[in-house]
Amino acid sequence: MTRPSGLEHRVRRPPPAERVRRRLAAVAGDRVAREMPSGYHRLGRVLVIQRPEALAPYDSLLGTAWQEELGVETVLVKFGPIEGELRIPRVRCVAGGRTETEVVEHGVRWRFDAARIMFAAGNRTERIRAGRLVRPGEAVVDLFAGIGYFAIPAALRGRAGSVWAVEKNPLSVRYLRENAVLNGVEERVRVVPGDNRTVSLPEGAFDRAFLGYLPSAVPWVPRAVALLRPTGGWLHVHTVAEVRAPLSEAAAAVERSAEAAGARPLEPSRVRVVKPYSPGRNHVVVDARLVQR
Repeated sequence: MTRPSGLEHRVRRPPPAERVRRRLAAVAGDRVAREMPSGYHRLGRVLVIQRPEALAPYDSLLGTAWQEELGVETVLVKFGPIEGELRIPRVRCVAGGRTETEVVEHGVRWRFDAARIMFAAGNRTERIRAGRLVRPGEAVVDLFAGIGYFAIPAALRGRAGSVWAVEKNPLSVRYLRENAVLNGVEERVRVVPGDNRTVSLPEGAFDRAFLGYLPSAVPWVPRAVALLRPTGGWLHVHTVAEVRAPLSEAAAAVERSAEAAGARPLEPSRVRVVKPYSPGRNHVVVDARLVQR
Protein backbone atom coordinates (compact mmCIF):
# COMPACT_ATOMS: atom_id res chain seq x y z
CA MET A 1 0.00 0.00 0.00
CA THR A 2 1.39 3.37 -1.01
CA ARG A 3 1.57 5.92 1.76
CA PRO A 4 0.42 9.49 1.06
CA SER A 5 3.34 11.84 0.53
CA GLY A 6 4.04 14.70 2.88
CA LEU A 7 3.01 17.10 0.11
CA GLU A 8 -0.48 15.54 -0.02
CA HIS A 9 -0.81 15.88 3.75
CA ARG A 10 0.31 19.50 3.77
CA VAL A 11 -2.49 21.85 4.86
CA ARG A 12 -2.97 24.68 2.45
CA ARG A 13 -2.76 28.06 4.19
CA PRO A 14 -5.71 30.39 3.54
CA PRO A 15 -4.99 33.56 1.52
CA PRO A 16 -4.12 36.75 3.46
CA ALA A 17 -7.61 38.29 3.16
CA GLU A 18 -9.22 35.16 4.60
CA ARG A 19 -6.77 35.15 7.50
CA VAL A 20 -7.58 38.80 8.25
CA ARG A 21 -11.31 38.07 7.92
CA ARG A 22 -11.05 35.28 10.50
CA ARG A 23 -9.30 37.63 12.93
CA LEU A 24 -12.07 40.18 12.41
CA ALA A 25 -14.77 37.52 12.88
CA ALA A 26 -13.25 36.48 16.20
CA VAL A 27 -13.90 40.00 17.52
CA ALA A 28 -16.89 41.29 15.56
CA GLY A 29 -18.66 38.12 14.42
CA ASP A 30 -19.13 36.42 11.07
CA ARG A 31 -21.81 38.83 9.80
CA VAL A 32 -19.51 41.85 10.14
CA ALA A 33 -16.50 39.94 8.82
CA ARG A 34 -18.33 39.00 5.63
CA GLU A 35 -18.48 42.71 4.72
CA MET A 36 -14.69 42.96 4.48
CA PRO A 37 -13.45 43.15 0.84
CA SER A 38 -10.69 40.73 -0.14
CA GLY A 39 -8.75 43.12 -2.40
CA TYR A 40 -5.72 45.16 -1.45
CA HIS A 41 -2.98 47.16 -3.16
CA ARG A 42 0.58 46.60 -1.96
CA LEU A 43 3.05 49.40 -2.66
CA GLY A 44 6.36 48.16 -1.34
CA ARG A 45 6.29 48.55 2.44
CA VAL A 46 2.86 50.23 2.35
CA LEU A 47 -0.52 48.51 1.96
CA VAL A 48 -3.67 50.32 0.76
CA ILE A 49 -7.03 48.74 1.53
CA GLN A 50 -10.68 49.66 1.05
CA ARG A 51 -13.53 48.83 3.38
CA PRO A 52 -17.18 49.85 3.82
CA GLU A 53 -17.90 52.59 6.35
CA ALA A 54 -19.58 50.02 8.59
CA LEU A 55 -16.14 48.54 9.32
CA ALA A 56 -14.60 51.89 10.38
CA PRO A 57 -14.81 51.00 14.11
CA TYR A 58 -12.48 48.07 13.39
CA ASP A 59 -9.79 50.05 11.54
CA SER A 60 -7.18 49.49 14.24
CA LEU A 61 -7.80 45.74 14.25
CA LEU A 62 -7.75 45.57 10.44
CA GLY A 63 -4.57 47.62 10.25
CA THR A 64 -2.71 45.40 12.72
CA ALA A 65 -4.02 42.21 11.12
CA TRP A 66 -2.98 43.19 7.60
CA GLN A 67 0.36 44.49 8.91
CA GLU A 68 1.14 41.16 10.54
CA GLU A 69 -0.29 38.86 7.85
CA LEU A 70 1.56 40.53 4.96
CA GLY A 71 4.61 41.86 6.81
CA VAL A 72 4.09 45.45 5.65
CA GLU A 73 5.21 48.48 7.65
CA THR A 74 2.20 50.75 7.14
CA VAL A 75 -1.49 50.21 6.33
CA LEU A 76 -3.64 52.93 4.76
CA VAL A 77 -7.41 52.86 4.35
CA LYS A 78 -8.82 54.53 1.26
CA PHE A 79 -11.94 56.49 2.21
CA GLY A 80 -12.81 58.51 -0.88
CA PRO A 81 -12.08 59.22 -4.54
CA ILE A 82 -8.90 60.83 -5.83
CA GLU A 83 -9.10 64.54 -5.03
CA GLY A 84 -8.68 67.59 -7.25
CA GLU A 85 -6.56 68.50 -10.25
CA LEU A 86 -3.41 67.26 -8.53
CA ARG A 87 -4.97 63.79 -8.05
CA ILE A 88 -4.33 63.50 -4.30
CA PRO A 89 -5.37 60.16 -2.74
CA ARG A 90 -7.77 60.25 0.21
CA VAL A 91 -6.38 57.79 2.73
CA ARG A 92 -6.10 57.32 6.50
CA CYS A 93 -3.24 55.57 8.30
CA VAL A 94 -4.49 52.70 10.52
CA ALA A 95 -1.19 50.94 11.27
CA GLY A 96 2.45 51.99 11.19
CA GLY A 97 3.28 55.52 10.17
CA ARG A 98 5.94 55.91 7.49
CA THR A 99 4.23 56.34 4.11
CA GLU A 100 7.21 56.93 1.81
CA THR A 101 7.82 53.73 -0.14
CA GLU A 102 9.53 52.31 -3.19
CA VAL A 103 8.12 50.03 -5.89
CA VAL A 104 10.11 48.17 -8.55
CA GLU A 105 8.11 47.55 -11.71
CA HIS A 106 9.57 46.02 -14.87
CA GLY A 107 13.03 47.18 -13.85
CA VAL A 108 11.95 50.75 -13.06
CA ARG A 109 12.27 52.05 -9.49
CA TRP A 110 9.56 54.37 -8.19
CA ARG A 111 9.89 56.28 -4.91
CA PHE A 112 6.92 58.26 -3.62
CA ASP A 113 4.71 59.03 -0.62
CA ALA A 114 1.74 56.64 -0.85
CA ALA A 115 -0.40 58.87 1.38
CA ARG A 116 0.05 61.95 -0.81
CA ILE A 117 0.67 60.67 -4.34
CA MET A 118 -1.46 58.36 -6.48
CA PHE A 119 0.15 55.21 -7.85
CA ALA A 120 -2.56 53.23 -9.65
CA ALA A 121 -1.96 49.50 -10.03
CA GLY A 122 -4.30 49.43 -13.03
CA ASN A 123 -1.98 51.74 -14.98
CA ARG A 124 0.92 49.28 -14.82
CA THR A 125 0.50 48.12 -18.42
CA GLU A 126 0.63 51.71 -19.67
CA ARG A 127 3.76 52.49 -17.67
CA ILE A 128 5.41 49.43 -19.19
CA ARG A 129 4.07 50.22 -22.66
CA ALA A 130 5.52 53.74 -22.55
CA GLY A 131 9.00 52.23 -22.58
CA ARG A 132 8.10 49.96 -25.49
CA LEU A 133 6.50 52.68 -27.62
CA VAL A 134 9.44 55.07 -27.53
CA ARG A 135 12.20 54.58 -30.09
CA PRO A 136 15.89 55.14 -29.23
CA GLY A 137 16.91 58.74 -29.68
CA GLU A 138 13.39 60.20 -29.78
CA ALA A 139 12.55 63.56 -28.24
CA VAL A 140 9.61 63.03 -25.89
CA VAL A 141 7.41 65.37 -23.87
CA ASP A 142 5.16 64.29 -21.00
CA LEU A 143 2.64 67.01 -20.15
CA PHE A 144 1.41 65.31 -16.93
CA ALA A 145 4.60 63.69 -15.69
CA GLY A 146 3.69 63.05 -12.05
CA ILE A 147 6.57 61.14 -10.46
CA GLY A 148 7.70 60.00 -13.91
CA TYR A 149 5.06 57.39 -14.76
CA PHE A 150 5.77 57.59 -18.50
CA ALA A 151 8.85 59.83 -18.57
CA ILE A 152 11.11 57.41 -16.67
CA PRO A 153 10.24 54.30 -18.76
CA ALA A 154 10.57 56.40 -21.93
CA ALA A 155 14.12 57.31 -20.97
CA LEU A 156 15.16 54.04 -19.34
CA ARG A 157 13.47 51.36 -21.44
CA GLY A 158 12.78 53.34 -24.61
CA ARG A 159 16.22 55.03 -24.56
CA ALA A 160 14.75 58.37 -25.60
CA GLY A 161 17.35 60.98 -26.46
CA SER A 162 15.57 63.54 -24.29
CA VAL A 163 12.40 63.66 -22.21
CA TRP A 164 10.79 66.91 -21.10
CA ALA A 165 8.69 66.08 -18.03
CA VAL A 166 6.17 68.76 -17.04
CA GLU A 167 4.58 68.58 -13.59
CA LYS A 168 2.52 71.02 -11.53
CA ASN A 169 2.50 69.33 -8.11
CA PRO A 170 5.64 70.40 -6.16
CA LEU A 171 5.78 67.11 -4.22
CA SER A 172 5.54 65.08 -7.43
CA VAL A 173 8.29 67.26 -8.92
CA ARG A 174 10.53 66.34 -6.00
CA TYR A 175 9.96 62.61 -6.52
CA LEU A 176 10.23 62.98 -10.30
CA ARG A 177 13.75 64.32 -9.85
CA GLU A 178 14.61 61.58 -7.33
CA ASN A 179 13.26 58.85 -9.61
CA ALA A 180 15.28 60.12 -12.56
CA VAL A 181 18.42 59.82 -10.41
CA LEU A 182 17.37 56.42 -8.97
CA ASN A 183 17.06 55.05 -12.51
CA GLY A 184 20.21 56.73 -13.86
CA VAL A 185 18.40 58.84 -16.48
CA GLU A 186 18.70 62.30 -14.90
CA GLU A 187 20.87 63.55 -17.78
CA ARG A 188 18.11 62.81 -20.30
CA VAL A 189 15.04 63.73 -18.24
CA ARG A 190 14.51 67.47 -18.10
CA VAL A 191 12.07 68.29 -15.29
CA VAL A 192 9.86 71.31 -16.01
CA PRO A 193 7.97 72.42 -12.88
CA GLY A 194 4.71 74.28 -13.43
CA ASP A 195 1.41 74.29 -15.28
CA ASN A 196 1.75 72.73 -18.73
CA ARG A 197 -0.59 75.40 -20.13
CA THR A 198 1.85 78.19 -19.32
CA VAL A 199 5.39 76.78 -19.03
CA SER A 200 7.78 77.42 -21.91
CA LEU A 201 8.26 74.40 -24.18
CA PRO A 202 9.96 74.28 -27.59
CA GLU A 203 7.33 74.01 -30.33
CA GLY A 204 7.89 71.67 -33.25
CA ALA A 205 10.61 69.78 -31.37
CA PHE A 206 9.13 66.45 -30.25
CA ASP A 207 8.53 63.04 -31.80
CA ARG A 208 6.06 61.92 -29.16
CA ALA A 209 3.84 63.39 -26.42
CA PHE A 210 2.16 61.65 -23.48
CA LEU A 211 -1.04 63.18 -22.10
CA GLY A 212 -1.91 61.08 -19.06
CA TYR A 213 -4.70 62.98 -17.32
CA LEU A 214 -8.21 61.87 -16.32
CA PRO A 215 -11.09 62.23 -16.74
CA SER A 216 -9.86 63.59 -20.08
CA ALA A 217 -6.66 64.95 -21.59
CA VAL A 218 -8.43 65.76 -24.88
CA PRO A 219 -8.55 69.53 -24.05
CA TRP A 220 -4.72 69.50 -24.09
CA VAL A 221 -4.45 68.03 -27.60
CA PRO A 222 -3.99 71.46 -29.28
CA ARG A 223 -1.12 72.24 -26.88
CA ALA A 224 0.53 68.91 -27.71
CA VAL A 225 0.00 69.26 -31.47
CA ALA A 226 2.05 72.46 -31.48
CA LEU A 227 4.92 70.60 -29.81
CA LEU A 228 5.20 67.85 -32.45
CA ARG A 229 7.74 68.06 -35.24
CA PRO A 230 6.45 69.51 -38.54
CA THR A 231 7.09 66.08 -40.08
CA GLY A 232 4.68 64.53 -37.60
CA GLY A 233 4.64 62.53 -34.41
CA TRP A 234 2.60 60.57 -31.89
CA LEU A 235 0.15 61.63 -29.19
CA HIS A 236 -0.91 59.20 -26.45
CA VAL A 237 -4.08 60.75 -25.04
CA HIS A 238 -5.85 59.35 -21.99
CA THR A 239 -9.57 59.84 -21.53
CA VAL A 240 -12.72 58.17 -20.22
CA ALA A 241 -15.21 56.43 -22.52
CA GLU A 242 -18.64 54.89 -22.01
CA VAL A 243 -18.42 51.09 -21.89
CA ARG A 244 -21.27 50.69 -24.40
CA ALA A 245 -19.92 53.30 -26.82
CA PRO A 246 -17.67 52.26 -29.74
CA LEU A 247 -13.98 52.87 -28.98
CA SER A 248 -13.82 54.74 -32.27
CA GLU A 249 -15.70 57.61 -30.59
CA ALA A 250 -12.71 58.29 -28.32
CA ALA A 251 -10.38 58.28 -31.32
CA ALA A 252 -12.71 60.63 -33.20
CA ALA A 253 -12.73 63.09 -30.28
CA VAL A 254 -8.93 63.24 -30.29
CA GLU A 255 -8.77 63.60 -34.08
CA ARG A 256 -11.37 66.41 -34.09
CA SER A 257 -9.38 68.32 -31.48
CA ALA A 258 -6.16 67.78 -33.47
CA GLU A 259 -7.78 68.91 -36.73
CA ALA A 260 -9.06 72.07 -35.04
CA ALA A 261 -5.43 72.75 -34.07
CA GLY A 262 -4.23 72.33 -37.66
CA ALA A 263 -3.17 68.67 -37.72
CA ARG A 264 -4.43 65.58 -39.53
CA PRO A 265 -4.04 61.84 -38.88
CA LEU A 266 -1.33 60.01 -40.83
CA GLU A 267 -3.07 56.70 -40.14
CA PRO A 268 -6.17 55.49 -38.25
CA SER A 269 -5.85 56.14 -34.53
CA ARG A 270 -5.79 53.18 -32.16
CA VAL A 271 -7.64 52.92 -28.85
CA ARG A 272 -6.80 50.67 -25.89
CA VAL A 273 -8.85 50.02 -22.76
CA VAL A 274 -6.56 50.57 -19.77
CA LYS A 275 -8.90 49.69 -16.87
CA PRO A 276 -12.41 50.28 -15.50
CA TYR A 277 -12.83 53.89 -14.34
CA SER A 278 -16.30 53.99 -12.81
CA PRO A 279 -19.58 52.11 -13.30
CA GLY A 280 -20.28 52.04 -17.03
CA ARG A 281 -17.07 53.86 -18.00
CA ASN A 282 -13.54 52.80 -18.93
CA HIS A 283 -10.19 54.53 -18.83
CA VAL A 284 -8.86 54.39 -22.41
CA VAL A 285 -5.83 55.70 -24.26
CA VAL A 286 -5.83 56.92 -27.87
CA ASP A 287 -2.62 56.52 -29.89
CA ALA A 288 -2.77 59.10 -32.69
CA ARG A 289 -0.08 59.68 -35.30
CA LEU A 290 -0.47 63.22 -36.61
CA VAL A 291 1.14 65.74 -38.89
CA GLN A 292 0.54 69.44 -39.08
CA ARG A 293 -1.23 70.63 -42.23
